[in-house]
Amino acid sequence: MGIQDKVTGRLKQAAGDLTGNAKLRAEGQREERKGEAKEDLDRLNAEADLKAQEVARLERQSARDRARRDSGR
Repeated sequence: MGIQDKVTGRLKQAAGDLTGNAKLRAEGQREERKGEAKEDLDRLNAEADLKAQEVARLERQSARDRARRDSGR
């Protein structure tokens, strides 16, 4: 999950600031961005899953409607 990367990244940034270590601060920034990207990916995957469920529901409904229409002929 992205929250762990974000927290670790912020801690590294703070440690880098306190010690004057620019490399550690940059590493923390990268790690925080990685956490944000993971959160975005999780959110987008959840949205895609919802859309897939909606499509499946509509396909089932369409198949039922066709079956009713065809049986009435």
